[in-house]
Amino acid sequence: MPQNLQTKSLYSLIFLFSISFFHCQFLVSGTVADSLQKKPLSGVSIFINDNVSATLVSTGSFKISSDSIIYKLRFQKKGFDLKTVNITQKSPVVLKVILSQDSVENIEGVVIQGTAIKYKNKKDNPAYAIMQRVWANKRKNGLDNYKSYQYKEYEKIQFNLSNIDSAFMKRKIFNKVDFIFKYADSAANGKLSLPMFLNESVYNIYGENQPAKKEKKDLVAQKTSGFQDNQIMATTVKNLYKEINIYDNTLNFFNIGFQSPVSTDGFSTYDYNLIDTISVRGEDCYHIKYFPRRTDVLAFIGDLYISKDAYAVVKVSLKSSKNMNVNFVNGVFTELEFDNPDEKTFIPLKNTTEFDLSLISKNKDSNGMLARRTVDYSDYEFNKEINPTVFQNETPKTTQEITKTDDFWEQNRSDSLNVEEAGVYKMLSQLQQIPKFKRFIKIYETASSGYFNVGHAFDIGDIYSVYGSNVIEGDRIRLGGKTYFSPNDDWRIQGYGAYGFKDKQFKYGIEGKYMFNKTNRFQIGAGARRDILQLGVALTGDDGIMSRSFASSTVFASGDNTSLSSSTQESIYTSIEPIKNFQIRLDGTLRSIKSGNNELFDLTYNYGNEIRKTVNDSHFVLSLIANPGAKFSETGIDRYSHTTLAPSFVLKYTRGVKGLFNADFNYNKLQFLYTQPILTGVWGKSILNFEAGKTFETLPLALQNVIPGNQSYSLIPNTFALLNYYEFVADNYTTLNIEHHFNGKILSYIPLIKKLKLREVALFRAAYGTLSDASKGINRSAVQYSAPSDHVYYEYGFGIENIGFGNLRILRVDFNWRGNYLDRPNISKFGIKAGFQVNF
Repeated sequence: MPQNLQTKSLYSLIFLFSISFFHCQFLVSGTVADSLQKKPLSGVSIFINDNVSATLVSTGSFKISSDSIIYKLRFQKKGFDLKTVNITQKSPVVLKVILSQDSVENIEGVVIQGTAIKYKNKKDNPAYAIMQRVWANKRKNGLDNYKSYQYKEYEKIQFNLSNIDSAFMKRKIFNKVDFIFKYADSAANGKLSLPMFLNESVYNIYGENQPAKKEKKDLVAQKTSGFQDNQIMATTVKNLYKEINIYDNTLNFFNIGFQSPVSTDGFSTYDYNLIDTISVRGEDCYHIKYFPRRTDVLAFIGDLYISKDAYAVVKVSLKSSKNMNVNFVNGVFTELEFDNPDEKTFIPLKNTTEFDLSLISKNKDSNGMLARRTVDYSDYEFNKEINPTVFQNETPKTTQEITKTDDFWEQNRSDSLNVEEAGVYKMLSQLQQIPKFKRFIKIYETASSGYFNVGHAFDIGDIYSVYGSNVIEGDRIRLGGKTYFSPNDDWRIQGYGAYGFKDKQFKYGIEGKYMFNKTNRFQIGAGARRDILQLGVALTGDDGIMSRSFASSTVFASGDNTSLSSSTQESIYTSIEPIKNFQIRLDGTLRSIKSGNNELFDLTYNYGNEIRKTVNDSHFVLSLIANPGAKFSETGIDRYSHTTLAPSFVLKYTRGVKGLFNADFNYNKLQFLYTQPILTGVWGKSILNFEAGKTFETLPLALQNVIPGNQSYSLIPNTFALLNYYEFVADNYTTLNIEHHFNGKILSYIPLIKKLKLREVALFRAAYGTLSDASKGINRSAVQYSAPSDHVYYEYGFGIENIGFGNLRILRVDFNWRGNYLDRPNISKFGIKAGFQVNF
């Protein structure tokens, strides 16, 4: 190649590389995102160096090129702070630019008179910018930020009979007790309000976050007007109130989910208006009014006070809308106050909650009950050493231990009682001496418990189980009772006797139990029973002598239920709770099971070279039961669980022992149960029930795992609505039962229908299992039992609940469809179940 041509070619290559090199120097690319949600931003203007013309970003990604050197880029978007990025040789190849929301310090208060401003775009609402800062600084409870903490809590709960007028006071029921009305006080609506119940409590709260999280709420003192000996009632009343965190997206009232006004999704439920700036306890705050976009949703109306410096909630009020679809509750009002000692924490100062309750009518002027709870938090101490023994299980305190003098209450009340409140104690003390009032309390206690107490020594009942009927016994009468001296009883003996007028047989059940230690609830018990039972209605059941029998509850059966068993049983048990809400239980049971009527229900099976009709069984059951977060009223051998959102876990191992008291089979069985209600925000509540189990040996039908059916027209939880009894039997099984309660969310959108305040329920049930050939072969019945092993058996449907009027809406009707196994004989493809349920 000639040298000049070679030189020219070399120059050309150098020129081309130079163009490429310099072009690369002046090319900048990257992404633009929001600082809060880290989502790409569109509509961002990008200015190169000091140019006044801009390039517009449409997708969140950009690529900028320039003939001159790019040393600076400016990013600008309405509602965001201007961002300047200097470009150097050390700048990354791909820039990641984050834009922050405009500072709201300069937002001027907008005073609204009467009506609220409607914004087409929430981003145009100045309150939106403030709420974004609140979400970005979302508080965790300040107590979580300390190694340890302790404080004092004073709680006062008062129930007042509301909307009292002269006509009400002249009713015959108040004859001889009309003196109570001199304690009544005028309410805001001009009518009288009569205090009926007052409970005061003082607690010391201890907590540690390191090395492990734990908390202890120690009841120091309690005073209850008229019901000082009934801690169960006091605890039941307290359980109406749930602890809420205003920063949660969903607030729990009555185990129903309400959208929080501080929710990150709050603008989908509420309209917000920035009203003004105001000082709250010396803190400069934005005052924001909020109200639901629709009046028939589970939401609130109220005021938010947001700190201008920390963007934390200093105070908030929540008032329910007038169309709130909650039974027995006409209104809810809550006010929360917080202290913000620094930018990272908030500490509760005061919580006031008021419920307007009514048994039947939703009319605001109807007679009802006003329930008010006030909690004051004080004497905070942080990072102070706490004695480890504080967190150990302790014996529940008796009434005598938590009863304090008047001087104690004068010193420990946050606020002194007003005249009306102080009069409650005197009034209830007088009422206790009136026979008419005593009779009323007796009727209430009998109706709520099902037992009638005689001489503070013996309870007669359960009155709701006196009558029953089934095809084996015909009409059946059952009478029972139990010892009952007080809620603090360490021991209990209970039993019943029953007689069937068709089979002319006497049945019985008797059980005794004794608790040695109230701290870990260590107890033993023993009992015996001979009765007609409906086996196979629960997979993870128990061996309790006094547990419910569905055999005598088939008054409303869909067709004749003939699959009943005659069972004779002797049981012993012991249990202990080594830690709170965790129980270890060991049962030993001897059973003899045969058909209630061999002509109607065949339980015969092969046993070696024999054909037998009766199964003799001896087994031990080890149960591990965990209920984290559950609440109980427990002062004696019996305890009562309260409705919470706590999960329940049960793990059971059963060991059958052949030859022990003539038992016929060795076997091993493992079972697991998980159940939990789960709030799903404004979409209601789901109730989950999952069970799984495995039997490792061959067993006859009487000892097998039966997928629970329901041949009645009634609602029975955790059963399959369209399965017959014993339709599916399995060595190994898995079942799932899901109910979702929408709380009227969908029906509230339908005109006219929404006025009925009906609520919808979605239903789904599924079961899968296998049954070995050996387990099939041992059965000698004419019916060939099988498991849902070909594919998963399922049912689906919907229910309508909350049927009724006013606040009395206790009827529910379910519509169920069977999804498969439709070719089996004597099955129902569709079924309706109904029942009564008392829910908020």
